[in-house]
Parts: sequence; C-alpha cells; structure tokens
Amino acid sequence: MVKSTAKDLITTFQMSFFAMCRLNTLPWDSLEKELQTSRAETVLDILNKTCLHPICRENPPAVKYRRLFLSELIKRYEAVATEPLDELYDAFGEVIGAEEEPVCYKTYLLPSGDAVSLAESVAVISEGTTGLVTWEAALYLAEWALEHPQSFSGRTVLELGSGVGLTGIVVCRSCKPAKYVFSDCHSTVLQRLRDNIQHNGLTNQNTPGTSVSVEELDWETVSEEQVQEIGANTVIAADVVYDPVIIGCLVRLLAKLLRWKTHGNPPDIFIVSTIRNPETYSCFKKELENAGLSNDVITDPVTQVFPYNRVSTIEMIKLHV
Repeated sequence: MVKSTAKDLITTFQMSFFAMCRLNTLPWDSLEKELQTSRAETVLDILNKTCLHPICRENPPAVKYRRLFLSELIKRYEAVATEPLDELYDAFGEVIGAEEEPVCYKTYLLPSGDAVSLAESVAVISEGTTGLVTWEAALYLAEWALEHPQSFSGRTVLELGSGVGLTGIVVCRSCKPAKYVFSDCHSTVLQRLRDNIQHNGLTNQNTPGTSVSVEELDWETVSEEQVQEIGANTVIAADVVYDPVIIGCLVRLLAKLLRWKTHGNPPDIFIVSTIRNPETYSCFKKELENAGLSNDVITDPVTQVFPYNRVSTIEMIKLHV
C-alpha cells in the first residue's frame, strides 16, 4: 500500500506533467528521498499516472516535454536502483521515436476528478498571436470561479479574450451558467477555441441548462447592439492588459458593457491581470479613471488548484461606475 506522502508526491507529478509545468519545478529531490525505500514501486506509479495514463494517449503533452521528463525520471531512478525497470525504458524508447507535432495538449485536473484538455501551440507566439496558450491569470480566474460559482450560476456570462478556453470550460463544467459566450478576435484563436470547446464536450446537447457560443468580438468596432444582444450579467477577462496599444479600445468596451443594464442592473465585470509591466497596468487603471470607471481590488485568498507559478503578481478587480 502506497503511503499518503508518496500518494501526494505522485499526484503532484501527475498534475504537473499534464499541465506541462517547467521540469525544474517538479519535486525531484523529494522523489529521490522516497526512492530510498520504495524505488520501483513509486516510479511505476508515476509512470502509470503520467506517460502511460489514458489521458497521455488521448491528449499527449509535447514530445520534447515527455522525452525530457522521462530522461530525468530515469536519471533519478538509476541513482538509487540496482535493477533496471523495463517499463521505464520501454516508455522512453516509444517517445524517442515520436515526431513533434505543432500542437500539444495541456490537461488540468479539477477537484471533481474531471479533466480539461486543451490543444495549445508548441510555440508560445504562433501565427502572430499569444492567444494560443494558457496564461497564469486564466488559471487564477478559473480557481476563483470554482470558489464563487454563485457569480456564474444561472447567469449569462461573456468572456473577453477567451484564448484557448480554459476559464470558460471550467466555468461551464462547474458553475452552471445559463449562457456562456466565449469571445476573441483572431481567426486562428477562434478556431482553436471552437476545437477545444468541442473536444471537451461543451456543446448545447452535452451541456444541459447551459447555452454555449463563440463570438468574434473586435473591441475596436463592437457596437452597442452587439453588447445588448449578448445581454451579459457577468463579464470576465484574464490577461487582456498586456499591450498599451489596445488599452483604449478595451476600456471603451468595458464602459459600453457597464452602461448596458440587464433587469435594471449593470453586469458584474471582473478583470484578472498578471502584472508583468507595472507601467502598462498603471496606464490601464488611469484609462479606467478617465472613463469614469472605478475598480475594487479583490483581495480574498484563492485556493490554488492548478500547478502554475504564483510568484508573479496577479491582481483581480471588479469594475463599477
């Protein structure tokens, strides 16, 4: 029987592997200590929960990532083992012969035991956009949604800059919105977004009680009529404040959204940002002020569910007039 500490270690490896976390952030030193007593048993468990798991067969992480992961696992095993482990070398042999695809999958495991698998570009910047990968603020917003389902349940939700779709898929799976509108403006991102939504079974037939749609929404040209037609009660966005050039049109859109009232009330608008450039973020806050929009910083702690780097400053704000 595997000890609880070993189970926790194996779970950490599994979640980090499927999310394709940087390999140097995995608990390799803790694994070496565990291998002093369990050796093959723990390595087999990790192997079965990662490279040999059905998720890896159906939604594989990048070939290069799997190759490096197995190389490190073999290195750590061989440091303490006296006998070879055929399953480990067989898995490595299989991935050595595999060809890298332009698209790989990141999978995030939810507390419910459900999994969200997203096709992402192997290159961070692909086809002129950064919208083909998942960023930290989207993970943080998804975690916040899991703790605050009442902000989405039975509501019409509009997401700005949906990217590959992580936050929206988590909300649709866990928070029971009446309607969820994913949106973006880049044609390649929109196609990837549609593919990921379908891949995760989010169709109107498979999502009882939730209507799901994908909209092309250009912040520069969006009209009052489009805003009214969507009729959102809740608006969310993650990592949309990164380029000074787009801040003006983003703030104008947010002002339009706040002017539209559903059942007499403006929508709740939540923006989550990873503050990489304080000057750009300050510019965003100033533009909000100039447009007559106030913001409250949400400081309640959010339980970390997904494996990602929280060292960067992530701020969540709620807008109001």
